[in-house]
Amino acid sequence: MMNLVNLQGKRILVTQSDAFMGPVLCDVLAECGAEVVADTGSLLTVGRIASLVESAGQIDILVANLAIPAPGTQAVEVTDEEWETVFAHLVTPLPRLARAVLPQMIERQAGKILLMGSASALRGMKRRSTYSAARGAQLAYIQALGVEMAPHQIQVNAIAQNLVENPTYFPPEVQMLPVFQERIKWEMPLGRLVSAREDASFAAYLCTAAANCFVGQVFPVCGGWVPR
Repeated sequence: MMNLVNLQGKRILVTQSDAFMGPVLCDVLAECGAEVVADTGSLLTVGRIASLVESAGQIDILVANLAIPAPGTQAVEVTDEEWETVFAHLVTPLPRLARAVLPQMIERQAGKILLMGSASALRGMKRRSTYSAARGAQLAYIQALGVEMAPHQIQVNAIAQNLVENPTYFPPEVQMLPVFQERIKWEMPLGRLVSAREDASFAAYLCTAAANCFVGQVFPVCGGWVPR
């Protein structure tokens, strides 16, 4: 796929570039010729997001890479604080980022927003009610926004991933655990984790003009973990 992806002349803002899929996304997008604006700052306030977009200048593509460690709390024990914290990190920044970048994209009648989301919103998981709810809210927002922005020639889509190599959820020390290796054998039809570069390469493709036909799409990248 990499040979088919050309992002020359595209300026791409990647949020939380030091976490989740950020590091490999920045590498792969740059290899495809894009100018990558890699941001590692907080996204918890409107002012910070507005200043980020203003300082970045023209943004052809926003890659909303948002992550927080997933709580493993039983549903009956989830506190308001846990719920609000997870939503503050995963959900609230997304419309704020969109509101900040969309005016310039609408003016140009061109642009893309790609969310790096989670397949935990597509399949029930024990002790993941807070996290899955937040990831589901992300996907619902992307689907609605995608339909609304399509007439402006702006494509808004999402990757819903799980069991993909990344430093936030599946770092090497987790992959080495015998219990995790057993999990892969019985839970993952692919029989292995999806590599970080496989995921990032697909993300890069979705950033190209070849993917202009996709509107509010949610693409599971999870080696067959969904649908089940």
